[in-house]
Amino acid sequence: MDFEPYRGELVAYCYRMLGSFHEAEDLVQETMLRAWKARDRYDPSRASVRTWLYRIATNVCLTALEGRARRPLPSGLGVPGEDPGTPLVPAADIPWLQPFPDTRYDMEARADMRLALVVALQTLPARQRAVLVLREVLQFSAVEVAEQLDTTVPAVNSTLQRARAALTDVGDEDAIVEPEDPGAREVVDRYLRAFEAADVPALVRLLADAVVLEMPPVPLWFSGAGHYGAFMRRVFELRGTDWALRRLTANGQPALAAYAAAPEGDRRLHSLQVLTVTDGRVTRNVVFTDPQVLDTFDLPRRISAN
Repeated sequence: MDFEPYRGELVAYCYRMLGSFHEAEDLVQETMLRAWKARDRYDPSRASVRTWLYRIATNVCLTALEGRARRPLPSGLGVPGEDPGTPLVPAADIPWLQPFPDTRYDMEARADMRLALVVALQTLPARQRAVLVLREVLQFSAVEVAEQLDTTVPAVNSTLQRARAALTDVGDEDAIVEPEDPGAREVVDRYLRAFEAADVPALVRLLADAVVLEMPPVPLWFSGAGHYGAFMRRVFELRGTDWALRRLTANGQPALAAYAAAPEGDRRLHSLQVLTVTDGRVTRNVVFTDPQVLDTFDLPRRISAN
């Protein structure tokens, strides 16, 4: 039995459940190991290999989530900051949500991988999370999900209703455009050019009025174009104005790898910015600086200054 063709979609499923790319890969490895050990007991008359693997993966995820705190972003923990000069102190004790590196696995459209949705999923009880993803995202039938969770169809339907009700405030996904949308590409290109030019007014003109800027593992976050601009002025004052940005995608969203000037004369990888573009404006920027997170994107740690 060949389980490898399902690895990518299983990693995406476990990522939605856990909010951690590193843990998702580990849990899929555990799923594959369990499936291999139980291969002689697999009954093709009861379920397809794919359905069977999802049942194992679901049980692995539910076990991993027992007693776990949810993985948040800073905006889910408190009120926005008002002072752009606040010290940027990482909170290492918080299990922060991680981004998903799109290029690691060959999958179709990732609208259901948006950071906003994955963050919202983390607020649901584990079984509600599983039912919602299995039914709404992966399109398993209620009968299949009941089998995967060892429960009944009415229980699955009831759980799905509660999960849907809890996520009514996630936002309008239809307004968020794909990274390759021409309008989105233009906004991101203009943002890139303004950032590399350290042109704060040009950056601010690309922002929605209620834009959110957050920077895990720092619990601080800001709301509003004015605060965003003030913080960026501080960044350029502290880190200099010699930056280079590279385009990529994460969670099916446009993203930018930011390289800051290093004393050695080249540029060093500083952060990954995951942008949400809605109606021609940047509405959210989640800036990840954790070296472990950056490593998952297989980015060069240094690039030439030329």
